[in-house]
Amino acid sequence: MRKTILCALLTVFGTAMAQTQLQWQTEKTDIKVEFFTPSIVHVVKTPLSHSYMKKSMVVTAQPEEVEVVRNGNTVASGQLTVKVDPRSGAITFQDNKKRTLLRETSCVFDPWTEGPDAGTFRVTQCFALDKNEAIYGLGTIQNGRMNRRGTHQRMEQSNLEDYQNVLQSVKGWGLYWDNYAPTQFDDDQQGMRFSSEVGDCADYYFMYGGSADGVIAQMRHLSGQVPMFPLWTYGFWQSKERYKSAAETESIVDKYRELQVPLDGIIQDWQYWGSNYLWNAMNFLSEEFSNGPQLIKNVHQKHAHFMISIWASFGPQTQQFRELNEKGLLLPIETWPQSGLSHIWPPRMDYPSGVKVYDAFNAEARDIYWKYLKRLYDYGTDAWWMDSTDPDFFNPRESDYAYIVGDCKSPATEGSKTGMTWRAMRNAFPLATVRGVYEAQRSSAAPSEGSGEEKRVFIMTRSAFAGQQHYGSNMWSGDVASSWDMLRKQLPAGLSFSLTGNPNFNTDIGGFFCGSYNTKGSGSAPRNPQFQELYVRWMQYGLFCPVFRSHGADAPREIWQFGRKGEPVYDAIEKSIRLRYRLIPYIYSTAWQVTSNNDSYLRPLFSDFVQDKKVWNMTDEFMFGRSILAAPIVEAQYTEEKIIHEDAMTGWEKKEQPGDRSQETGVDWSVSKTATKYLPKGTTWYDFWTNKWYKGGQTVVLTTSFDRVPMFVRAGSILPLGPEMQYVGEKAWDHLELRIYPGADGTFTLYEDEGDNYNYEKGIYSTIPFRWDDAKGVLTIGQRQGSFPGMLSVRTFTVVWPDGTTKTVDYQGQEINISQ
Repeated sequence: MRKTILCALLTVFGTAMAQTQLQWQTEKTDIKVEFFTPSIVHVVKTPLSHSYMKKSMVVTAQPEEVEVVRNGNTVASGQLTVKVDPRSGAITFQDNKKRTLLRETSCVFDPWTEGPDAGTFRVTQCFALDKNEAIYGLGTIQNGRMNRRGTHQRMEQSNLEDYQNVLQSVKGWGLYWDNYAPTQFDDDQQGMRFSSEVGDCADYYFMYGGSADGVIAQMRHLSGQVPMFPLWTYGFWQSKERYKSAAETESIVDKYRELQVPLDGIIQDWQYWGSNYLWNAMNFLSEEFSNGPQLIKNVHQKHAHFMISIWASFGPQTQQFRELNEKGLLLPIETWPQSGLSHIWPPRMDYPSGVKVYDAFNAEARDIYWKYLKRLYDYGTDAWWMDSTDPDFFNPRESDYAYIVGDCKSPATEGSKTGMTWRAMRNAFPLATVRGVYEAQRSSAAPSEGSGEEKRVFIMTRSAFAGQQHYGSNMWSGDVASSWDMLRKQLPAGLSFSLTGNPNFNTDIGGFFCGSYNTKGSGSAPRNPQFQELYVRWMQYGLFCPVFRSHGADAPREIWQFGRKGEPVYDAIEKSIRLRYRLIPYIYSTAWQVTSNNDSYLRPLFSDFVQDKKVWNMTDEFMFGRSILAAPIVEAQYTEEKIIHEDAMTGWEKKEQPGDRSQETGVDWSVSKTATKYLPKGTTWYDFWTNKWYKGGQTVVLTTSFDRVPMFVRAGSILPLGPEMQYVGEKAWDHLELRIYPGADGTFTLYEDEGDNYNYEKGIYSTIPFRWDDAKGVLTIGQRQGSFPGMLSVRTFTVVWPDGTTKTVDYQGQEINISQ
């Protein structure tokens, strides 16, 4: 006889508090339901009487005191109702109007019977979706799509694709699947399923935010808010694979300053440590970098910032390797680089590198990692390029997945049947290693000798897991190929990543591998019009990413490689860089909204225009902050699109290129072209360049030019533009331009602080509110709130309307009104 028991622990009445986990038990399954907030529900399912202990690596929030009402198999807060089927244990989630949001169909536990994972399960949780329900997120899947319906994807971290297990629906609900093992995601006629390779339980959080922004807010509530990056990080960054000497690295900054093209960051990629056997020594051991600390000081004297490449692995001759190896804190997996000979491709496997990945799940290993990294920090390094945080994992063996990781090499926690295997923790590796650096830097006893003051953590990393937004990191999309197809895929990849709660995304501008364009010899791609057009359009997309960074292999990417001032390709690149600097007051104020109000930089159009179904799966347009509609050109207009088939490994194969140069002459970049773009309904849109306005809800044919990215501003926007400058901080924001876009009421908050410390967390910052009353045609600049050292007490605003009306006012922190 089937036995079903319903109990509400610690309560005998119809009302309970959320600390009292509500439990159900079916013939085969134990079920726990806990309201973390009135709109977040934690669900855990295990096989009957299976005992386990688990502390989430991602969820840092504690359950609130939530009043819930129980009626039989139904439990409700003021915002959500949870129904448990007493026979199957399947759960249905409804909103406060009893509309079904999501429902389970089945939960399957397939036991591991041998090996270190014995006693755990392959866990599958199935859900039913509405027929036409669009779902989004999961991570940076490089398939060019937004909607995950019909997707079949094995989710294991890699160079080009990263997964966060966070999904959200156009109906306003979200789901975080709290499992760190490789996981198969499927959506088909049998339903939507998460199938993880190992787990003690089916463990997930159901979130109802009512909108994309609401779900993002819920996910950040669970896993941590987003700290502010330094102000200077929003400038332009130059890099390549790789600058081979300190002199070369420094000369790049010199050349930008000589050309008076803005630059804020220079990146030193790998091999500054010397050979592959010294891989990631975290010190300047190469003869070409004999005085690395002086290099950093010189960069600082040129008003630029220094980022350096660090990895999650170490060569066998490094101090780190020896110390970690003695303590058993290196993983046995095969990783990059495979050969100790760095100048030969393909790798000479008869000269193995011996490089090993460190166990980032172990606290002692993380301490050792920072002990050596702090040397670079004390030299004055401003930011970390954490490469291969996936990490690279070649030729995996079953024994690799079975390896025990973490703080103990016996059972991971009291009551569990196994230790934490690499299989069980695989996808959370980037979170563990990035968090380790963030927490260590923030708790470091003394500020960097190079700065003389506390620095905000700024990490750029190649991989990310759920919750990583809380640890000062910006993810880039890996070693992507230089192709139009790959450029088109970056837009939905970044938007999908943002929808998981992680707002900080960027790509290698121009793509990483551009060797297919080297038709005039090594490094010639920047003079090939096919690559020039792709690079300029990629630059115009990168303009709207939180980090604006040029990088790649096979050819240098500095602006002068593409020509000289007065030539169309050079001028188009420079125009994008200069526009970026003018937008920094808008971008930094958006950054504050990301930190304080759960906003995002990269916003899929359905986030703001969910009633317009035409935008539900749009991949070539997005909102940049709340005001700007970015509509970059992602197809070749002046040259023939080159078809390229390369991935993160084959791109390293340097092949001789065919001699066809038919595309390399006769390109007239001055000719106007056309592009078709859709403007979401529900508002009026202004062309940023011409101020021509369009009613939303229509497709428009635009006249485009090579040096301009199509971009629009929504009616009701107040857009602050800063002065042109060579680097952030060169000029004070004492005279800002305020562009007003009539047609709706609007607000904007200008945010300012010291720019590079954590005093803002103590309330040391200022805000100036702006309000546009469309009916009255009046802009109100409100009273300034707050203060910080160095704050401007007096400034000038020049207010500009689309019809050409201009007014200039002085502002001393008190409210003033300006009529058009």
